[in-house]
Order: sequence, then C-alpha cells, then structure tokens
Amino acid sequence: MPRLIQKYFKAQKLRKEGFSIREIAEILKISKSTASIWVREVKISKRGLQRIQKKRQLGHLKARETKALKRQKMLNELRKEANKFLAKVQLDKKYFRVLCAILLYCEGGKDAQAGISFINSDPALIKSFLFFLRNSFDLDEKKFRVVMHLHEYHSIPKQKLFWSKITKIPPSQFTKPYLKANTGKRMKINYPGCVKIKYYDAALARRLLILAEEIFKKYS
Repeated sequence: MPRLIQKYFKAQKLRKEGFSIREIAEILKISKSTASIWVREVKISKRGLQRIQKKRQLGHLKARETKALKRQKMLNELRKEANKFLAKVQLDKKYFRVLCAILLYCEGGKDAQAGISFINSDPALIKSFLFFLRNSFDLDEKKFRVVMHLHEYHSIPKQKLFWSKITKIPPSQFTKPYLKANTGKRMKINYPGCVKIKYYDAALARRLLILAEEIFKKYS
C-alpha cells in the first residue's frame, strides 16, 4: 500500500480516536490543511469525544496554572518594589500620626466624645492601627478596652487569647463579648471574629479625627 494512503487511513483512525487536526498533522508529518481535508467526514467515536473533553479540561487547567504563575510573579515584583520604596522612607511620629488619623477616620467611630473606637476583623489592620497610635502619643495602656464580636461557634477563651496577643492588651481589659446568632450551617473557617478597640480619651479622639478631616480637605 502506498505510503500516502497509509497516512490517509492512519489520519482517519486518529481522528476517530479524538486526536486534533494539529496532532494528526504533527504525528504524520503532513500539513494541517491536508489533515483537515482527510478527516473532515470522520465521525469521532464516544471514546474519542471523551479524549477531547479530557484534553480540553487539561488545557483549561494548564491555562489557569500559567495565569496564576504570571500573577504571582507580578505580585512578587510589586512586593519588591514596595519594600524598596519603604526602605527609602524615613517614618517618624508625624507620619505615624497621619496614618493613625486616616485609619481611624475610615474604620473607626466618628463620635469623639466616646473616645477612640476602631473596629475590624483583620488582625494585620488592628495591629497596624495600634502600632501607629502607640507610636504617635504617650498612652495610658489601662485606658484600652476590647470588645470581641464573635459567632456562637467561637471559643471565647481561645479568641480572647488570640486577640490579646494581636493587640498586646491583657485579657483583663476585654469586656463581655458580643455573640452573633448562628445556625451552624455556615461557619467561616479560620475567621477570628471582629474586635472593637476602645481608648477612653475624648480629647485625643477629637485631635485625630480633626487631623484626618484637615488632611482630606487639603488634598481633596
């Protein structure tokens, strides 16, 4: 049997088994246009369709992995850039106070008479706010109070120790937690709850909130 005819029947067999036009052309070392003409009337078998579906799924998975790797590379570059920038910035009490004021205005209470009130569920944000606050003013640590907002499925002692470590505020200064009702059907895994940091100093709260207002006014 002439070699060309052998390739023709091989192409039809491969197509029936679910091989793509490109794959057939590469295997038989023919052009894609020739492969397309040879197999255009071939009905792909059930097994062949399963192969196509599997390859399609693998292709999507590979594409997602490639996209994820590119994204991670981009994020790593941005992180390097951010750290390089921060290494050149000389932060002092003035900058800490500005950052503290902005965070309080965005995430805290606006009633200065009630003192400083900052609430969030992100441990890093809570930690940062307290760092800026403590490094901006000489504080009386005994004025701090913490209110935990938890779900009924949380362990109060466990979360108290967790947030005490984050805030560096002793458990004795935590007030009675607020428990949110939960049916148990939807539980947020690793969700630490939300905490409200209170610091009873109306004058200090007023200074920070007004500072934030003036910052926004100046640069808006």
